[in-house]
Amino acid sequence: MELPVASDAVGARESKFDWFCETVSTDVMPIALSTRNAADFRASITDLDLGVVRLSVVACSPVLSRRTSSHVRRGDPEHLQLALVTQGSLRISQRRNESVVAGGLVLTDTSRPSEGACVGGQIESVVMQIPRQAVALRPDRMDRLLARSMAADTGSGAILAGFLRTLLSHAPACRPEELRGMGSVALDLATAFLARQLGDPGQARGEARAQETLQRIHRFIENNLGDPGLTPQMIADRHNMSLRRLYVLFGDQPLTLAAHIRRSRLERAHADLAREDLNGQPVQAIAARWGFSSATGFSRGFREAYGITPTEHRARLRSRTPSKGGRGRG
Repeated sequence: MELPVASDAVGARESKFDWFCETVSTDVMPIALSTRNAADFRASITDLDLGVVRLSVVACSPVLSRRTSSHVRRGDPEHLQLALVTQGSLRISQRRNESVVAGGLVLTDTSRPSEGACVGGQIESVVMQIPRQAVALRPDRMDRLLARSMAADTGSGAILAGFLRTLLSHAPACRPEELRGMGSVALDLATAFLARQLGDPGQARGEARAQETLQRIHRFIENNLGDPGLTPQMIADRHNMSLRRLYVLFGDQPLTLAAHIRRSRLERAHADLAREDLNGQPVQAIAARWGFSSATGFSRGFREAYGITPTEHRARLRSRTPSKGGRGRG
């Protein structure tokens, strides 16, 4: 668990509000913040790393926030942010939805423009940062929940809110592996809560199962990229499904299944070619490690993806690395 960082700890020469803006924009996402009382601004941020998700407690003086399309292009963690407002009121708008949230939960998406404002005095919220791909619900249905106030005092909302409060209270006594386990529990509770908000638990469960299958296939692909025999048919066979059903699962993915495998292999090879400890290995050996059986095909695909050949990529990195022992003490 990371220690709380309070603006009062900032050096006297640095504006507390400037510190807050820089911290949020750097550690969370690019965003424009403004306030009417910068001179008396107060803020604190506490982060808790739970492995699959991250929990942040943010308390601050009244502030306005605006995240534009330009901010999204500059930096996007591709997270869903599920916030429990524990003090004050928050007005939030996103995708033509707008709500004022006090004591409840609200969902936002870092990949979309949004606006927020504190209503009244100081505000405090517990924010769960969830990678979008970790939520086993369809993205197009999740859009319906953005910027909607959701109750945190009844049903699954109360269970989730109570768990988050208890977790924050007892986290300092937990070991890192315990916190990672609690992160999985928090993700499951958040997914169940959001599924209930969609209003059709049966359909939501079906979507959740489909997304879980998709995630399992993604993990299988990542673990078998080095196998030249990794093909859509092989993946379908190993998961006891038809090739047609496999393609349906990948139907709303940004890349086709074959393109996803190819891109993932190129990314791994690109990273290995930059590793100093692998400088002695031939380019083709690294390509073969990630499932490329043809040197020509690998070189052509690499150039299409990165604009240079694998050999040029490695040479460029070597030219930037100072030789060991080359520096003397002046």
